[in-house]
Amino acid sequence: MSIAKERIAFVLNDQPVSRMLDPRRKLLDVLRDDLDITSPKNGCAPQATCGCCTVLIDGKPKLSCGLPVAKVAGRHVTTAEGLEARFREQVAEAFVHTGGAQCGFCTPGIVMRTAALLNENPDPSRPEILRVLRPHLCRCTGYVRIVEAIQLLARIRRGEAAPTTEKSGKIGTPLPRYRGASLVLGDFRYVNDIKVDGMLHAALRFSDHPRALVKAIDTTPAAAHPGVHRVITATDVPGERYIGLIAQDWPVLVAIGEETRCVGDVLAVVVADDADTARAAAQLIEIDYEVRTPITSPADGLKPDAPRIHPDGNLLSHSVLRRGDVDEALKNSAHVVSGTYKTQRIEHMFMEPEACIAVPNIDDKGLVAGLKLFSQTQGVFDDQRQVAKILGWELERVQVELVSNGGGFGGKEDLSIQGQTSLAAALCGKPVKCSLTRAESFRLHPKRHPIEIDITTGCDADGHITAIRARMLGDKGAYASVGAKVLERAAGHATGPYKVPAVDIETRAVYTNNPPCGAMRGFGVNQAAFAVEACLNKLAAKVGIDGWEMRWRNALDVGDQFCTGQVLDKPFGLKRALEAVRDTYRGAKYAGIACGVKNVGLGNGAPDLGKAVLKVETPDRVSIRTGFTEMGQGYFTICVQTACEESGLPPQIFAPRTDTSVEVNCGMTTASRATVLGGLAVMQAARKLRAALDDGKQLADLVGQEFRGDYACTYTTPLGADVPNAKTHLTYGFAAQVVILDDDGKLKKVVAAHDVGHVLNPTLLGGQIEGAIHMGLGYALTEDFVVEGGHIKTQTVRDLHLLRAHDMPEIETIFIEEPDPETPYGARGVGEIGLVPTAPATAGALEAFDGIHRTTLPMRDSPAAKAIVRS
Repeated sequence: MSIAKERIAFVLNDQPVSRMLDPRRKLLDVLRDDLDITSPKNGCAPQATCGCCTVLIDGKPKLSCGLPVAKVAGRHVTTAEGLEARFREQVAEAFVHTGGAQCGFCTPGIVMRTAALLNENPDPSRPEILRVLRPHLCRCTGYVRIVEAIQLLARIRRGEAAPTTEKSGKIGTPLPRYRGASLVLGDFRYVNDIKVDGMLHAALRFSDHPRALVKAIDTTPAAAHPGVHRVITATDVPGERYIGLIAQDWPVLVAIGEETRCVGDVLAVVVADDADTARAAAQLIEIDYEVRTPITSPADGLKPDAPRIHPDGNLLSHSVLRRGDVDEALKNSAHVVSGTYKTQRIEHMFMEPEACIAVPNIDDKGLVAGLKLFSQTQGVFDDQRQVAKILGWELERVQVELVSNGGGFGGKEDLSIQGQTSLAAALCGKPVKCSLTRAESFRLHPKRHPIEIDITTGCDADGHITAIRARMLGDKGAYASVGAKVLERAAGHATGPYKVPAVDIETRAVYTNNPPCGAMRGFGVNQAAFAVEACLNKLAAKVGIDGWEMRWRNALDVGDQFCTGQVLDKPFGLKRALEAVRDTYRGAKYAGIACGVKNVGLGNGAPDLGKAVLKVETPDRVSIRTGFTEMGQGYFTICVQTACEESGLPPQIFAPRTDTSVEVNCGMTTASRATVLGGLAVMQAARKLRAALDDGKQLADLVGQEFRGDYACTYTTPLGADVPNAKTHLTYGFAAQVVILDDDGKLKKVVAAHDVGHVLNPTLLGGQIEGAIHMGLGYALTEDFVVEGGHIKTQTVRDLHLLRAHDMPEIETIFIEEPDPETPYGARGVGEIGLVPTAPATAGALEAFDGIHRTTLPMRDSPAAKAIVRS
């Protein structure tokens, strides 16, 4: 039943607005879609849970995604665009200086709440700041620097001088984040903020069942719906229908006569005048199914009589790693411990849901000659390759431009909606946008793998590890994604950063009818760490030494052999990290300790490439073209700093961007490798530019010239290769963390000592580690993405139980600088290592508190978790 529109008038940013509107529409949609006010972001609408949509109503902060527009009639609405100019300048300065914004998607909403807070209380205490931040989620920062930003802003507003801004751009200095102010103020436009003339909107019709034969798809009711331009099904795909990053097993559209493999499968795409119309029409599509029993566990998937989810069977991968005689070593060990450890499925919960825009190029005959894609992807060239396959086009007809995204964490590696959006634009001959709701995002993109680990570990009487045997079974979900590599990585890190003379490791990735699993921060290493660190705690108790001493006696050193067989022949600072946390661990009443190691680069026989092109665009502008993605980690800022260091030019000269128009294809932004590989390439290119300047040229003389940098690491060996000197990775990050609980068993403090090689930007680095610890604590204690019978039971953001600002303990970071001679300025990638030790360190602290050895994540039965859930 249609609802009559009403004239609704209100004041927006001091300007009167009067529109005929459906009174039920949410204020957020009216602001964004009708009035082009895009600083309030849609992170969870209409759940009103994440805080990204916060605006001021008569000076009070409100969540606009759940607020009917009729409620603001006659009232004053203020968004970040309408804040007083001096406040905008000050708040941007404070957040950029402290590092309070990373991807920036959540920041404008926090800025609005901050404005209301400081208007009422110009000198808020830390507890007061934490209280007002309760409605807000941030997945990047760990909240530490957000609180610092608000405190700094309050001081500036009270008359304190603003801090000096670093302007040299040199390596090692806290150069402000590239485009930081625009992120803070909401001026930067993410994909879903962009509008294109004549743009249509697409919506997806998902499968109702995790496993069912599709007998018929009736699109007639949807096609007849007013405002619908086209309904697309599998028969409309002109090229290859199955795509994937490695295995080509994921259909962009499921066809009649095929089985669905998960509830995230797409059966049809509706293209309409607007998103609401498209979604309404998509629900009118009638599908005739023959529902079948899904496979919902890896163990069931491996049974001989299990139905095949894919033609080659349900075992995607089997990784094997063996060194030494494990049976003999365990037999001769003074102490042997065994256990089964289980980790859970985790939702990335990047704050920006998936969105994509495809714009066709129409030739003079009115035909679609090519297409430009605006994507949030972690790999523009992988998007280009897969979209071209779907359309049956030559690669060059598809161009992809990165729009820096609102968080990724691995969850934006796979093609999500780019394929369907491109198909819709190509078939309709018009620009098409597709954006997902949070519930749709939950269905579609891969999660972190749940892994069950059976592990046996032995040591001698002095606590030196003698052998480790482990068997890991990972739930791959419906599609391969990069799951084979995740389980391979888990195998290669199964012994942690410790000397283990005999290893026997096997891992399996198994297809099920659960949602797909793929890359997520840690990439299998944090799952393995939970098990091996628990074994070290049990062995330490048997030997009669504390957790620190157990790790010290076994910590890898230069010349030792890592789990994969690689001899570590370059300096690294694991023992220095352990020394840095020793007194903290031993001085705390309830503390847990764990170490971590994480590869940097793909390795395992895959080439690791870095490519960059510096082009002098104008006498005062040099573009930096790179193939890697900026997604909040600060990669573009590091590119600028590297270019400044090598060229001697100031930072404002440089403008980084990522697209496919220049050949800088270096693969996916993954494996903590962008800073290392991209940095090496930018170094080369900038040195060539410097040489041209040293020859007496000015930038004005070099306009149009390009300076290229290329780096390739091609010497790594596959996991388990029978070679005398295995070298599986370019380099590694190392860490030691201590988690401390208070007398009630609640989180009190985390101390994280990390060998980062060399500090390139202390502000960005600190934010990366603090954000990873936040994610690691959630992984340890509260987060879970629940799936039962192949159906998703975690329906809302609130159901994820993410930690909020008031849940976070104090975090102390200690940076060890042990440079790697093969990396830019000696730096190591830090994007993932920050959460590898966190869960096992938390488990150790809880065991110290209540004596319970916990073997399953999340540890919701613990006092630390219960305190968070209650809060």
